[in-house]
Amino acid sequence: MASNVNPTVRRRRLGQELRRLREQRGMTAEEVAERLLVSQSKISRLENGRRSISQRDVRDLCGVYEVEDRRIVDSLMQMAKDSRQQGWWHAFGDIPYSVYIGLETDAASLRVYEPQVVPGLLQTRDYAEALVAGALPEYAKTDVDKRVGVRMRRQDRIKDAESPLRLWAVVDEGALRRVVGSHQMMREQLEHLIEQSRLPHVTVQVLPFEMGAHPGISGHYAVLEFPDASDSSVVYIEGVTSDLYLEKANDVQRYSVMYEHLRAQALNVEQSRDFISAIAKDHATT
Repeated sequence: MASNVNPTVRRRRLGQELRRLREQRGMTAEEVAERLLVSQSKISRLENGRRSISQRDVRDLCGVYEVEDRRIVDSLMQMAKDSRQQGWWHAFGDIPYSVYIGLETDAASLRVYEPQVVPGLLQTRDYAEALVAGALPEYAKTDVDKRVGVRMRRQDRIKDAESPLRLWAVVDEGALRRVVGSHQMMREQLEHLIEQSRLPHVTVQVLPFEMGAHPGISGHYAVLEFPDASDSSVVYIEGVTSDLYLEKANDVQRYSVMYEHLRAQALNVEQSRDFISAIAKDHATT
C-alpha cells in the first residue's frame, strides 16, 4: 500500500517548489551555487529530487531567494524532514531502483511496454525467482530473495482495494514465448496474467511478432502519472547500471504518443487473452 509519507514524492515536490522559487527570482542554478559555495550539480540534483534535501539546504536556499513568508519556509522545512524518512522498500536493504519504487508506490496510473518479460507487477513468485536468478547469476540466493520480496510487495498496488494502481501493459509476444524457469512455470505465469487482466483496473494487450517494426522497438519503458496535479508525469527507462527519468513535458508527450501507437498496433483485450491462452497451452504440451 502507499505509505502516508512517500520520501521519493516529497523530494520531487520539494525540488519543484525550490525550482519555482529560483525562477521567480530570475536566478540560474549556477548563480545560486556560487552564492552558496556549492556545485551547480548539487542544485540540479536538489531540484530534480534525486538526492535527499536537508532542512539546512532549504533554509539556505530560502535565504538566497529572499522568502519572507515564514509559513512557506516552515512548509518547505517540513517537506525536507519528511523526504528523509524511509519508505517501505528500505526495509529490504539497498535497492538500486528505489527511486522508481517510490514513484510507482504513489502513482495513479502506469503504462508500460515490456518486450522481453512479463511485467513485474503481474509476475508470479516462481516466475520472478527464476527471472531474477537468471538475469543476475552472480547474486547469492539471499539477494535474489530480497529482489523477489520487493517485487511481490510492489504488487500491493494492484491489490489495493481503496486506490489500486491503474495499469496498462503492452507485452511483446517474445515475453510470452521465452521460457523462464520451465514450461510448467510459464503456463502458470500466463494463466496468472490472464486472470490479472480481468481486473477492472488492469489492461493487458499483446504485440505479436507479425506486427513487425513498431515504436517500442528500442526497448522497455514506462510512463507514470500521479494523482496530484502538481506532480509531473515521469517516463522511466531502465538501464543496466543506471536508470533514466524523463520529466520534461516534450519528452513525456513523445513517449505517450509512442505508447498510443503501440496500443493501436497491439491486439485488443479479448484477442490478447485468447493469444496468451493459446501460448499457455503450447507450454503445457511441450
